[in-house]
Amino acid sequence: QVQLVESGGGLVQAGGSLRLSCAASGRTVSTHAMGWFRQTPGKEREFVASISRSGGGPNYASSVEGRFTISRDDNKNTMYLQMNSLNPEDTAVYYCVAGRNAGSYNYWGQGTQVTVSS
Repeated sequence: QVQLVESGGGLVQAGGSLRLSCAASGRTVSTHAMGWFRQTPGKEREFVASISRSGGGPNYASSVEGRFTISRDDNKNTMYLQMNSLNPEDTAVYYCVAGRNAGSYNYWGQGTQVTVSS
């Protein structure tokens, strides 16, 4: 089992930055692909970014590419999402995910709220 805990969410003005962290416990996540999803009320959960087990091949949703950067530090069992140039459309609950293979995530965190004011 892998437990995931997100942190770093909050309120920020448009154009600002936040860095989300996802701390994993229970098992090492070095053998897992990881990623971020987000959800706003009334909408389906949306893919944001993913990173492979080796840290390579990051993938981004087109809506965040060029503004967000995903990274991982397996020595700390932690994944990050650096979010720059935030806009109100980025307001959502952000979820950290992990799984044996990219696109097949069976571990989810509880989510952290990101609110971007205009």
